[in-house]
Amino acid sequence: MRTIILLLTWIFLTVTAGWSQQNPSLVLGAERMDVVVGMLKGKQVGLVVNQTSILEKTKAHLLDTLLAEGIAVKKVFAPEHGFRGTADAGEEIKDSRDKKTGIPIVSIYGKNHKPTAAQLKGLDVVVFDIQDVGARFYTYISTMHYVMEACAENNIEFIVLDRPNPNDYIDGPIRKKGLESFIGVDPIPVLHGLTVAELAQMINGEGWFKNTTKKCRMQVVPMLNWKHGDPYWLPVKPSPNLPNDQSIRLYPSLCFFEATNVSIGRGTYFPFQMIGYPDEKYGDFTFTPESLPGFDTNPLQKSKKCYGIDLREYPFEGGLSLQFFLDFYNKADNDRAFFFPRPEWFDLLAGTQELRKQIILGMSESEIRATWQAELKEYKAMREKYLLYPDYK
Repeated sequence: MRTIILLLTWIFLTVTAGWSQQNPSLVLGAERMDVVVGMLKGKQVGLVVNQTSILEKTKAHLLDTLLAEGIAVKKVFAPEHGFRGTADAGEEIKDSRDKKTGIPIVSIYGKNHKPTAAQLKGLDVVVFDIQDVGARFYTYISTMHYVMEACAENNIEFIVLDRPNPNDYIDGPIRKKGLESFIGVDPIPVLHGLTVAELAQMINGEGWFKNTTKKCRMQVVPMLNWKHGDPYWLPVKPSPNLPNDQSIRLYPSLCFFEATNVSIGRGTYFPFQMIGYPDEKYGDFTFTPESLPGFDTNPLQKSKKCYGIDLREYPFEGGLSLQFFLDFYNKADNDRAFFFPRPEWFDLLAGTQELRKQIILGMSESEIRATWQAELKEYKAMREKYLLYPDYK
C-alpha cells in the first residue's frame, strides 16, 4: 500500500511540476514557429531532440510540428537516454526509426558522441532543441558541443532553439585542463548560468573545439519574455532520474555522490531527493533501492536498506551546496575510503582534483568556496559577452 501511495504522489508531483507560478508570457524558441519555419523552409534538416522537445502551448513534439509545417526532417540525432528519454544513465543508445513518423534515429550516445561526416551527409542544417538543467556534467550540453564541432567541420548550419535554465546560477569550480570528459567538455563552472543558446555562442566564440579551428555557422532563436533569474518549472522530466523540480534543484549538489558508494535514491520514485548508505550511523530515514523500470534498473545498493536523510520536502532554493556531501563524508569511518573506488570519477564531476583534496584536508564549505572566486570572476566577465537576455538583478 505504501508503495502505491508513493507512486501516486510521484505521478502528481511530476504532472503538476510546471503548473504553478509559471510565467504565462514566456515563449520558447521552439514556439516561435514563424521564425523557425522561415529558417528551415526548403532545407534538408536534422534534429537533435528528445522527450523534452515539446512546445508547451500545443503539447506537440518539435518533430511532429515541423513535419506538419512541411519541413523536410531527414533524421533525428539521439543523445543520452534516447529520443524518448527512457534509457538508463550511461546506457548505450542504438540506431532505430521513430515508430510514429518513420524518421531514422541516429545514436550519438553509443559508438560515437560526435556525428560523423557520413551521418551528416545530405543535411543543410542541424537544429538543437533539448532542455538543459544548467549543470556542466549534464551531458546534453556535451552533445551540443560535439554536434556543433561536427557541423563546423562539415560546413553545415547549426540552429539552437532556446529554453530556460532551471538552475540559473553561477557556482562551483571551473573544469581544469587535463580533466576533459563527456561530463566536462568545456572549461565552465559546475553551474554555468547560461541558456543552451548562450552557451553555444560561448563555445563558438571562445574557439573551444578540439579538432578544428573553424567556427560553427550558427543561428539561435531566442525566447521571448524571459530574463536570467526567472524561475522555471519543467513540464517534462529531462531524464529518467530527474522526475520533478525538487530533484532538478538538488541534482547539482547531489551528483558528487555518484562517485561514491552512497545512494542518492536511484531505484526509488524519488531519485536525487534522498541520500543513504547501508549503515545506521548515516541517519534515521530509510529506503531500499530496487530495480525500477523507467528510472534505474540496476541502482547502487540495490535491495539493501539504506539509512540517511529525506530531502523531498527540504526547503532548498537551488544553487550548489557542499553541505550534504561534507555531512556524509564527516560521518564516514575512513575518510579516504569514502571516495573509493572512483576518486577519478569524482575529479571529473568536480572538474578539478582540488575539491577532493580540500575535502580530505577538512576544509569547510566557506573555505572551499573562497578558492573558486578568482576564476569565477573571470568567467563572469567572459559570460557577459554571450548573454541574450537581461542578467540577474
